[in-house]
Amino acid sequence: MTSVFDADGKYVPCTVIQAGPCVVTQIKTEEKDGYRAVQLAFDDQKEKHSSKALIGHFKNASTSPKKKVIELKGFVKDWKLGDVITVDYFNDDVWLDVSGVSKGKGFQGVVKRHGFRGVNDQTHGQHNRGRAPGSLGASSFPSRVFKGMRMAGQTGNKKAKILNLRIVKIVPENNLLLLKGSVPGPNGSYIIIEK
Repeated sequence: MTSVFDADGKYVPCTVIQAGPCVVTQIKTEEKDGYRAVQLAFDDQKEKHSSKALIGHFKNASTSPKKKVIELKGFVKDWKLGDVITVDYFNDDVWLDVSGVSKGKGFQGVVKRHGFRGVNDQTHGQHNRGRAPGSLGASSFPSRVFKGMRMAGQTGNKKAKILNLRIVKIVPENNLLLLKGSVPGPNGSYIIIEK
């Protein structure tokens, strides 16, 4: 994240995103595939790191192999194979939705994962119970832990979507997009930007 000052002199925290160039590598139609979609590829990589099938797939679109390939269903605009989409695509928009995979935080206890308070009352014979989850349910019936019980476990590393992020600035020469606020995922991760 970084920050900029807007025209009114207000301090705006924002995230810098490299949004392109993305190449159209496949167009799916209802007649051939049963649904309408566009496949986009981003981020060049060497041929030695791609399979022969992918190299041939990218040659059909007259482009070099790419690291990230996604498919967007129901794309309204008509693109052609090999078209390059840059950050100029967002020129007429003010608000965007961003989805990605959130930062993974590993195995966490109930206090960090779910905000449990813990016992905190150390005067009545409690020992090492400050961050424990406490009781999990009934005894003889139903003799199991209910599904969805808030317990310790893997935190983060899940799909996340942030709605209505405002475009602060567009830098077309470097394909950079500055969005107000934060986006899911660590630095350098891939995200999907939607209108």
